[in-house]
Amino acid sequence: MKTEEEIELMRESNRLVGMTLGELSKHIKPGVTTLQLDKIAEEFIRDHGAIPTFLGYGGFPNSICTSINENVVHGIPNNKPLKEGDIISIDCGATKNGYCGDSAYTFCVGEVDEKIKELLRVTKEALYKGIEQAREDNRIGDIAWAIQSYCESHGYSVVRELVGHGIGRNMHEPPEVPNYGRRGTGPLIKNGMCIAIEPMINMGSKNVVFESDGWTVRTKDRKPAAHFEHTIAIHNGEADILSTFEFIEETTYILNQN
Repeated sequence: MKTEEEIELMRESNRLVGMTLGELSKHIKPGVTTLQLDKIAEEFIRDHGAIPTFLGYGGFPNSICTSINENVVHGIPNNKPLKEGDIISIDCGATKNGYCGDSAYTFCVGEVDEKIKELLRVTKEALYKGIEQAREDNRIGDIAWAIQSYCESHGYSVVRELVGHGIGRNMHEPPEVPNYGRRGTGPLIKNGMCIAIEPMINMGSKNVVFESDGWTVRTKDRKPAAHFEHTIAIHNGEADILSTFEFIEETTYILNQN
């Protein structure tokens, strides 16, 4: 459980993650490499008085995870340019004042197939369905069930091997927060609890493969996957979203106006 003061420190870290994702959204287009995006993210985080949480975490070599198309999570940035029609999940973490921020968003690269855009829409909506269940005296299974039932009702599948998590001074703390499960099961949700909720949803089957690089997780059938994540605190009995997509949405609005 986190105190009011700790939650405010975490809000600062998570807001910076949201700002970083917003900065990256300005650069996502065909021809850009994920290594270029990684460099932008690291410089932006350090320029704002924080350190990239992911860099060196468990030996991870970069500051962001960049997972394209059939890659679900933990993709390692490289020199391969993004292509028109790709989707890219960017997972980002920043540590400031000793507390971690963590958030992820799946972006479109140029014009993307409508069926894939629907997968992204449903996955993002499922994140908020899960957050609605993150209330004092509910259980973690209520969050999991809300995400699973919503995505499966749209014909998508939920990855089982990877889950959300508690967060604070460490990026991964108890409890685990699955995206599948039964209502009324799992740990009790209490005031002061801080968790990262992150639906990882596949267009095809739920089965995944762990690649030989030791990090990248992709769909077994190589169909697209989407990933969205917010860090929240249970505050006055309700979910208080500490991370933000507002900076991404501002950039998207400006680009659409042009």
